Amino acid sequence: MRLLATSSIVATVLALALPAAAQVMPTTASETPAERTARRAAMAPPVLQEDAALQAAVASPSRPAADVARDAFRHPLETLTFWGLTPGTTIVEISPGRAGWWTAILKPYAEATGGQYVAVNNPAESMGVADGTADMVLVARAFHNWHRAGRTQPFLQAFHKALKPGGILAIEQHRAIEGTNPDQTASTGYVSESYIIKAAQDAGFVLDGRSELNANAKDDRDHPFGVWTLPPVRTSAPRTGSTTDRPTPLTEAERAQYDAIGESDRMTLRFRKPA
Repeated sequence: MRLLATSSIVATVLALALPAAAQVMPTTASETPAERTARRAAMAPPVLQEDAALQAAVASPSRPAADVARDAFRHPLETLTFWGLTPGTTIVEISPGRAGWWTAILKPYAEATGGQYVAVNNPAESMGVADGTADMVLVARAFHNWHRAGRTQPFLQAFHKALKPGGILAIEQHRAIEGTNPDQTASTGYVSESYIIKAAQDAGFVLDGRSELNANAKDDRDHPFGVWTLPPVRTSAPRTGSTTDRPTPLTEAERAQYDAIGESDRMTLRFRKPA
């Protein structure tokens, strides 16, 4: 994809090129591999247009080298474009974690464009903004934990309350095979796309777009220590207290095999609070 050259500090709105079929074509438990391939092929990537501030945030030399190395799997510029990030946005990131991978991009971007970045660790206590004032709520790889704790719906309702009418709920999540039970897969770090879609719709959101930007066909989800076997965590031995880990550590050959897979297969979804 080509980035249009720009000399402005903050450029105009990002255009998205997603055909209508890509937005409404459902994922079902009976979807065949051929149907899934066809659905993914119908999803055009976002058209990247001028946003010099976002390009600068992604390319910033202040980003940790380990973060930059993950761009090949997480596609920050393309993913944020797909989600519809624009200058001056009030962005609420949920559970950014100590590493703050998205934080290192979003916070300087908000500062450079006159927006606001807010990190929230417990949405049940506070969303960090007044009701109806957030432009975007971003959730990355958290739903498997929330499902296990019974927090999915309360948290989604908190996001809905915090967002403006028309505001965006941006989701990146390890993706389980369709038709699997989240009660069984969440402990391995994965939940299905249809589970997320239904949960968000039940909370009042409308599915506005879905992308395969962060898909990884090499990820078969069959890992001895769950999704954490894969990079960047690279768990290689059973964890204390885990009831699902295999009892023996990885051999060197196995470690190399899982490293070669790369990061997990991930869904990338965009929901909108109805206006």
